[in-house]
Amino acid sequence: MFLIDSHCHLDYEPLSYDIEGTLRRAHDKGVRGFLTICTELSKISVLTALAESHVDVFATVGVHPHETQKTLPEKELFNVLVHGAVHPKMVGFGETGLDYYYTHSPKTDQLSAFKAHIEAALACDLPLIVHTRDAEQDTIDSLKTIGKGKARGVIHCFSGSAWLRDQALELGFYISASGILTFKKAEGIRDLLKDVPLDRLLVETDSPYLAPEPYRGKSNEPAFVVETAKRLAHLKDVPFEELCVQTTQNFLNLFSKVTLDSKDFKLSCV
Repeated sequence: MFLIDSHCHLDYEPLSYDIEGTLRRAHDKGVRGFLTICTELSKISVLTALAESHVDVFATVGVHPHETQKTLPEKELFNVLVHGAVHPKMVGFGETGLDYYYTHSPKTDQLSAFKAHIEAALACDLPLIVHTRDAEQDTIDSLKTIGKGKARGVIHCFSGSAWLRDQALELGFYISASGILTFKKAEGIRDLLKDVPLDRLLVETDSPYLAPEPYRGKSNEPAFVVETAKRLAHLKDVPFEELCVQTTQNFLNLFSKVTLDSKDFKLSCV
């Protein structure tokens, strides 16, 4: 079995207290790759160090929409993003996007930062990790107008509408299932994910948040992505092993800087 946690936050507490233990527990469950996601520019050096010190950990560079009111102006942000992506283990841009549910940052700041991320993704030919909440129309409009339909990426922790799912798939985006998939009251999300083609699905934890059943209420960690993958395999009516193989291949297709050695099954960067 070979699974990749396509979205975790290894620099967040309590995961950061015991990185080696966190990764070991995941390895024991068959999770062999980890993408740790950047949320603030100040975290780039921390994530770079994490990725450099662990062969199976990769990272992104980006600013979460909640943090955009205190980040750089658009042009400066673009330059920092592009420069950060030069590192071989920085494999994408994000977590970026729009969140109008909390609006911890003004919409104008969120839109400006999202634009910088999209333009950086196009300039570097790297994928976007997109967060969207109560902002589906503006998210898709930005990807279509700024991204010109050429930007690629993933809608992470999918919990949106059928319209968002269909628009994202039409743009060539992937859809990522999180622990929400396992929640008892998430029947609507399960119905929406059921119709996503198998070759467009990823699995993630978003740890330390959103622990899946039977760990709900506890701090989430990459080892728990197995529970989400099992539920997704059941939902798609495919063997668990097939789901593992396909989501791993999907990750490699999207995050093309990452390669898998078919002989020893170890991940590396191009």
